[in-house]
Amino acid sequence: MKEIRNIIQRYESASSEEQLALASVVHVEESSYRRIGARMLVSSNGEWIGGISGGCLEGDALKRSQKAIFNNRPSTVVYDTMDGDRNQIGVGLGCNGLIEVLFTPIVQNNPENEIEQLKKAVAINNPALLVKVIEADQCSEVLGRTKLITDVEGDNTFLDIDLSFTSEVWSKRKNRIVKNESGQYGLLKILVEFLKPETRLMVIGDNYDVHAMVGLAEEMGWEIYVVGRAKKLPKYVFNTSRAVVDFDEVDRIPRHSYTVAILMTHDYNIDKRLLPQLIKYNLPYLGMLGPKKRYDKMIAEVGPLDIPAGRRFCTPVGLEIGAETPEEIALAVLAEIISVFRDKPGTSLIYKDGTIHDRI
Repeated sequence: MKEIRNIIQRYESASSEEQLALASVVHVEESSYRRIGARMLVSSNGEWIGGISGGCLEGDALKRSQKAIFNNRPSTVVYDTMDGDRNQIGVGLGCNGLIEVLFTPIVQNNPENEIEQLKKAVAINNPALLVKVIEADQCSEVLGRTKLITDVEGDNTFLDIDLSFTSEVWSKRKNRIVKNESGQYGLLKILVEFLKPETRLMVIGDNYDVHAMVGLAEEMGWEIYVVGRAKKLPKYVFNTSRAVVDFDEVDRIPRHSYTVAILMTHDYNIDKRLLPQLIKYNLPYLGMLGPKKRYDKMIAEVGPLDIPAGRRFCTPVGLEIGAETPEEIALAVLAEIISVFRDKPGTSLIYKDGTIHDRI
């Protein structure tokens, strides 16, 4: 979501003389640095933001985006080095794979363009789906057309196509590509992209290690809320956080389905008081610093805690990387949160069979 926010910011700052195009990854096979949904906004003056690869395709994508602007017509390009020939497509890819990129001219302030749709998704701050035509053999004018769906029970039609198949994307929270027949436009290939809101992190504590946790989360673009005593927190935390509240005001923090919390007060009594309340929030992830024996003692005093099914409560908290410093601990904790949301074990990739990323 951070990349989407950056693209929106650049889009909104564009002058009326600028023309824009959006390059977006719509299909991947085998190895690729970026996955479906990666985007790059290009201006007619040669500036760009975002990315569709690790740097090997951006130069060519810049030229093709400007061509799409000049022709005022969307197009797709397939970058394929699966046979190992790095010179096959005129650019060198860092890994053998196939990447299909859609280049779409963007008409500023047109409510139907993709970036305007993404602006709506960011504004609602809840999960949404972006439906996009990525292949149209009989009617190229609909290539790149998008529709934002913000409600499971919302309007389920698009270009004369029944979108009931999007229910699977809602439930699994993973992108899907389908082919469907439109009575008006013929056979279309549709990408349904699951857009999750920014991860909302509740950092509960006011000691010096909070600074490292907030700093790393801010770099990742997460929404940060801090719970602690204001007089103990540095100015940086106030400048970076959406809000800072006292321990007794934790209930004031707004929550959605991507809200997580870290108890890092280093105060046994505060943790013991807040933990049952946080568990009742039914967060997808809740972590608490400290050894397991500390938690066992807490449970002996407050009684068993009812952890909701499908929710993760972690103490000790973080992936096992041997973290020692506040920065390393923050890295281990935030990596664990990502692994929970992506439903991954958090182990080294050398132990994984098959491809790095799941296929759509």
